[in-house]
Amino acid sequence: MPESQVNLSKQNSAPALSTEKVSIFYGDFKAVKDVSMEIPKNKVTAFIGPSGCGKSTLLRCFNRLNDLISIFHLEGRILYHNQNIYDRDIDPVEIRRRIGMVFQKPNPFPKSIYDNIAYGVRINGLAKSKEEMDEIVERSLRQAVLWDEVKDKLQQSGFALSGGQQQRLCIARAIAVSPDVVLMDEPCASLDPISTIKVEELINELKENYTIIIVTHNMQQATRVADVTAFFNAKAQEGGKRFGYLVEFDETHNIFQNPKEEATQQYVSGRFG
Repeated sequence: MPESQVNLSKQNSAPALSTEKVSIFYGDFKAVKDVSMEIPKNKVTAFIGPSGCGKSTLLRCFNRLNDLISIFHLEGRILYHNQNIYDRDIDPVEIRRRIGMVFQKPNPFPKSIYDNIAYGVRINGLAKSKEEMDEIVERSLRQAVLWDEVKDKLQQSGFALSGGQQQRLCIARAIAVSPDVVLMDEPCASLDPISTIKVEELINELKENYTIIIVTHNMQQATRVADVTAFFNAKAQEGGKRFGYLVEFDETHNIFQNPKEEATQQYVSGRFG
């Protein structure tokens, strides 16, 4: 996606991403129906809701990962800098640089710690010299609050790190290419409580420079890290399959303390989920 194709003006009032009546299909099956929302810049947005309500499915649409599924198609629009990221002339590879992804299970590359960070930088031609690459690697690891733990072993395998360190390495890898948005799909699901706290603290620090969207089943985590929260639910359709839909989207304290919808109240109070 060439620079000329995207309006890069940084208006504080403009959302980082927005969806307009987005429905997601796998073949004839509608997985998500009519989602419209605006994701605010430099905030943490949490997607919560029961299993099967489309949280991760929608998240993966934001950087076009669902394109890799042959029977996937999307109706509606997802706007990034006022341009539909599913327009035919948009390069999904460039979208994935600008909208990074951190997955549920840490997935470092089978490379050194240094090369895990440097990989995307090299692919995108973002460093003109070894010195510049060194600076990007150090800055990314510092932003991920990992530098002090790994600065003396940058040539060791990323697999030599603990699970929590591996996840922070994956976060450092995602931000090394200077994205605008970082998507996190259950980033603490496989981590111990201490590692989870470190990742949550990191998320709160990262929102100064990035827009964060996190899918979580942990409602306490949403209250700790999210500025705004979207609650999704699922309804049965013909054939017994269920589609996900957006019930309510508001500031996190409103979702958990004063929700507008009865379904939201039931979910956050633990009556179903």
